[in-house]
Amino acid sequence: MDGSSLKSAQLLEQMRLHMATDAGKKLSKKVGLIYQLNIAPKKLGVDEEIFVVDLKKGEVTKGPYEGKPDATFSFTDADFLSIATGKMNPQIAFIRGAIKIKGSISAAQKFTPDIFPKPSKL
Repeated sequence: MDGSSLKSAQLLEQMRLHMATDAGKKLSKKVGLIYQLNIAPKKLGVDEEIFVVDLKKGEVTKGPYEGKPDATFSFTDADFLSIATGKMNPQIAFIRGAIKIKGSISAAQKFTPDIFPKPSKL
């Protein structure tokens, strides 16, 4: 996650560490899906950084997923943080066009603030 200017990268780094804990392992068993996150600093589709949240293996990595993720999300840095911290409902964000989704809608519906560790401080 080094070298990222995104605030989201800090949260994803916390999630990467969280995956190694017992709570993280339970989450992997419960969700069992792979998400690719395309996060743009300001505008969707521009200068995106790509992260993969693999809830099959319990890993968070930077760079595109090799193969086909269950769902791919595109959002801005600020919107991702709002969704991940529970300040914005993912369904409302989708309706407003703040989030774009490719892939399985049923997999996308499991992408909720509950999958993220509660940040100590961002």
